Amino acid sequence: MTNYFENQSNEIAIPIQVLGLEQKDEWLKQQTPFIQTWLNSNQALHSHNQSVCLPSEEGHIDKVIFIPEPEQNFWSYANLPKQLPQGLYYFDAPIDHEKAAIAWALQQYKFQRYKPTNASLHRLRLPKSIRETRVSALVESIFLTRDLINTPCEDMGPEELTLTVGELAKTFDAKISVVNGDDLLAHNFPAIHIVGRGSHNAPHLIDLRWGDPSHKKITLIGKGVCFDTGGYDLKPSQHMRQMKKDMGGAALVIGLAKLIMQLNLPVRLRVLIPAVENVISGNAYKPGDVLNTRKGLTVEVGNTDAEGRVILADAITYACEESPDLIIDCATLTGAARVALGAEIPVLFSNNEKAAEQLLKIAKEQHDPLWQLPLHQPYKKLIDSPIANLTNSATTSYGGAITAALFLQSFLNNNETPWIHLDMMAWNNSSSPGRPEGGEAMGLRALLTFIETQIEGH
Repeated sequence: MTNYFENQSNEIAIPIQVLGLEQKDEWLKQQTPFIQTWLNSNQALHSHNQSVCLPSEEGHIDKVIFIPEPEQNFWSYANLPKQLPQGLYYFDAPIDHEKAAIAWALQQYKFQRYKPTNASLHRLRLPKSIRETRVSALVESIFLTRDLINTPCEDMGPEELTLTVGELAKTFDAKISVVNGDDLLAHNFPAIHIVGRGSHNAPHLIDLRWGDPSHKKITLIGKGVCFDTGGYDLKPSQHMRQMKKDMGGAALVIGLAKLIMQLNLPVRLRVLIPAVENVISGNAYKPGDVLNTRKGLTVEVGNTDAEGRVILADAITYACEESPDLIIDCATLTGAARVALGAEIPVLFSNNEKAAEQLLKIAKEQHDPLWQLPLHQPYKKLIDSPIANLTNSATTSYGGAITAALFLQSFLNNNETPWIHLDMMAWNNSSSPGRPEGGEAMGLRALLTFIETQIEGH
């Protein structure tokens, strides 16, 4: 990854002074007549998210003045790189330097696999007081997550996703095992197999383990539908166009796992990713089929486009078999979640209110929003089936995110195990500061901090 932070060179860095809009007039009075005249003639510093480069007598940039948005000051700092000329800068201000540095770097992300560019580099010198290793690792993991989501299925199918996890395992001395194709039936993962069997690219279950077994056991599960046509319940073309992002949950847990291992957090980490393509073929599963699951529950297929919860069912059951201390699953699961909260806010479900409250508090502090919906048990009747234990598609479109979460909860072997389920878009529909259009690591920063709080005093 390009190094957006530079602390080693002898190059002179340009200071960035941060002002509140209400401080501007008093600050301006203290400036030289030259600066006052220059700012007034250029009509500068009249609104939030605006910066101005003040010249020296020699005509170089002497300093930068920046007015952030007070309510969204984390993402405000992402405005700076696109406003400033190429160079090396540092914040000469009492701000949260870690958050400002992260936003600074995230603004400069570009997906370049198929169209490399030679974009100008805006570098930031970090104060010695901040955790540069953590900041750099976090940015790298977000970029990795974005890259994985942005890569089309032709180059990021189940096999390629497996290779990506394998490279991480090699880098961080983790153990990886993979069950694929018809071996999924032999190892009792029938739900993953039936969803993925219709593709010429065989379905995979990826299983990565890392860390000291005596540490807290945290299991991350990511929905890895590398492309989703909807199957026989075919999506319309406008809804299928971005379905390379349907492995966004898998991409997120891969990025989060990389971060946990790179920071050497004291956890016993496990990552489970059921990776499939949901396509139409003579061998694809069909509406009305009744399928088996690892837990032994039968599922009537009400809709082949509700495939994510089916593959996650086997993965959640498998995760529970070793009684972890915490399970977190991440998935681009329902359109209903987007209807409820829009594209920018993932939905949070949990069977543990204390964990949910803590994660929501952290998400707000990190400007990485989440919002909780209830696991409303009376809605479970909506996923009853007359011929099977469950149906994968409720009898009504109302409460679709809740019924999907209730379906997943049915596969917890022990409902006392703390479980968090995030239903996310994993995609920015348009560009905004620090968040370019395309794949997005929604919730990653909040989840990292949450996991760090779970292991404090281990």
